[in-house]
Amino acid sequence: MIIERKLSKYIVYCEDPLVSALRRINENKSRVVFSVSETGKLEGVLTDGDVRRWLTDAHQVDLDVAVSLVSNKQYTSLPFDASHEEIEATFNERIQAIPLLDKHQHLVAIAKREPAELRIGEFVIADDRPAFVIAEIGNNHNGSIDLAYRLVDEAIGTGADCAKFQLRDMASLYRNQGNPTDSSEDLGAQYTLDLLSRFQLDSDDMFKVFDYCTQKGIMPLCTPWDKESLERLDRYGMPAFKLASADLTNHELLEAMARTGKPLICSTGMSNEGEIVEAVRILRRMNAKYVLLHCNSTYPAPFKDIHLNYIDRLKRIGDCPVGYSGHERGIAVAIAAVAKGARVIEKHFTLDRNMEGNDHRVSLLPDEFRAMVQGIREVEEALGAKETRRVTQGEMMNREVLGKSLVINQDLKRGETITESMIETRSPGKGLAPYRKRELIGRAAPRDFKEGDFFFPSDVEEAAVSVRNYRFGRPFGIPVRYHDMAKMAGASNFDLLEFHLSYKDLDEPLEKYFSGSYDLDFVVHSPELFAGDHIMDLCSPDPAYREHSIGELQRVVDVTRRLVPYFRKATRPLIIINAGGFSLDGFIPRERHGALYELIADSLSKVDSAGVEIIPQTMPPFPWHFGGQRYHNLFVTADDIEAFCERHGYRICLDLSHSQLSCSHLGLSFKAFLEQVAGYSAHLHVVDAEGVDGEGLQIGEGTMDFGMVADVLRRKAPKASFIPEIWQGHKNDGEGFWIALDRLETWF
Repeated sequence: MIIERKLSKYIVYCEDPLVSALRRINENKSRVVFSVSETGKLEGVLTDGDVRRWLTDAHQVDLDVAVSLVSNKQYTSLPFDASHEEIEATFNERIQAIPLLDKHQHLVAIAKREPAELRIGEFVIADDRPAFVIAEIGNNHNGSIDLAYRLVDEAIGTGADCAKFQLRDMASLYRNQGNPTDSSEDLGAQYTLDLLSRFQLDSDDMFKVFDYCTQKGIMPLCTPWDKESLERLDRYGMPAFKLASADLTNHELLEAMARTGKPLICSTGMSNEGEIVEAVRILRRMNAKYVLLHCNSTYPAPFKDIHLNYIDRLKRIGDCPVGYSGHERGIAVAIAAVAKGARVIEKHFTLDRNMEGNDHRVSLLPDEFRAMVQGIREVEEALGAKETRRVTQGEMMNREVLGKSLVINQDLKRGETITESMIETRSPGKGLAPYRKRELIGRAAPRDFKEGDFFFPSDVEEAAVSVRNYRFGRPFGIPVRYHDMAKMAGASNFDLLEFHLSYKDLDEPLEKYFSGSYDLDFVVHSPELFAGDHIMDLCSPDPAYREHSIGELQRVVDVTRRLVPYFRKATRPLIIINAGGFSLDGFIPRERHGALYELIADSLSKVDSAGVEIIPQTMPPFPWHFGGQRYHNLFVTADDIEAFCERHGYRICLDLSHSQLSCSHLGLSFKAFLEQVAGYSAHLHVVDAEGVDGEGLQIGEGTMDFGMVADVLRRKAPKASFIPEIWQGHKNDGEGFWIALDRLETWF
């Protein structure tokens, strides 16, 4: 449950036109608005259901009618000081938002039955959001404001979302006014008092550190240990408060923190379940927004005492987001807590574990904290969504190579009956999956088969797609290999063929496949993988590896020149390359990209490219390299591509799928990308895409706006040729290409 006190997006005036209320309903995404008089009295409630009922009953639809004529006057409301239990009891399947009114019937708040979500500044704490990671600096600054600044800087470098500190008013907090020389105190208390007397920052210095956090772009938070500190922090404008484990049973401080209306992050260390339940009862009664952190307050905590499984129960007790505050050694438990559902992670942070002070010994160093944050983000990505299992792009690639499919073991004429004895299961998995065998048995053959042919989904589906002539306003063709080139070349009115070469093709005698010439142009797509698992990388930091890549590219150029006599329209054929710049375990820092581009230009200058034009291909952020995913760094952003083309005089192969994926990953406009880059395009790979790594999809099966794409390309790259580069489009005699060309004709 959420008590919403910022009401502007939920309120309309009773005399406002209905269309204004509809806009407000759409904006607030809660499907409800509250109609009030000019003095703020609640007049009625309007849901999208109320609007539908009015539209159904109205003889004449007029969206300018006053809201008061449509709103529901038979609403349910509660007093603004209603208890948590009373509000919860009022919710039902129909009532999901309850207006809370003062004694004059003014709307002062709204109780909303929503999934537990809590906002701290710009951060939303919720199950579907990244975990909020707190670097608990506490008093590890040891009383030095300069060290506090350094700790903030280092926390930012680790990827932490928040730098948290502690504030105490020693005179009001301790019965002896914080006297560190009081010999009547127990040993533990005396040790703590001595540390605090030397290592506290006063309020003014603490506020300077908070200001520094804000300037540097990291959220500052603080734990108040007493009411005086709480008041100072509230006056400062702290966006939320952290309640220390030691104060979960301090109900006066807990209530004072709740009265601020700020979100509370409450640690539960040192408390038993009954005490946690009582604290939750207080928080609910006061309609507080809160997170409960599972915690064991031992320094360091033994692994056997942590009991991460309690996170599940804590979430049920609190009916709120939960997190984990860790004092154990290492980072594994904090990362595991995220997998258990923790949406806030707090770990102590220091620059030197040998410094004086109890917290230093259980704190993470910057490199350790950075590794923890990286591990948390990787786990979050791996957790994914709770949805139906589907085959991922990488799995589809491996399924093709490693899987099995159905083949026919004899010749068969179209119209003849397919029998069970004709069907066998063989690798690779490029055809119909074995479990669909029953669908074939007894069916009339939809086409002529030769022994060893694969069955395809279209063989058991009624609608079949066949090749025809197409009309496009630019040169077009399809991808081919040597072995299917002769069959595919005459299938339609192509202007060109694009040869997708393997490294083995480089050694093939061309006379084996060519006997005459074609009235076509051609493009060559260079292999990416070469013998010995060598992936082309023209900017490799290893000089020997780079020279090997240059040599392999030279072989591609030589083969391309030998192909020219077989194509009567070929003048200066294009060679598409993946120039390099991939990495295995993460992205290369952007400041290193410039040097890598210069290495590529230097490598290309060493290739004898007379008679051909080498065009680097635009790349996706997460390329698939033969069933596995890597990271790509170059030819990904529009600024980089434009700079390379301008500086070194190259054109590109614009792969639409790759570039949309890059824009999705970076949160950039794909249209703006095209406007900037399309003018440098010599050739296009036209194909759909989805998400950040769903490439090679059939036209219309991803999220690409082909109408927009066609408009930009018509203006910016009117002469660029294209192919539909549908993944596995060549199967079943090019069926995927024919589907793509048929659909693209609408736009291109």
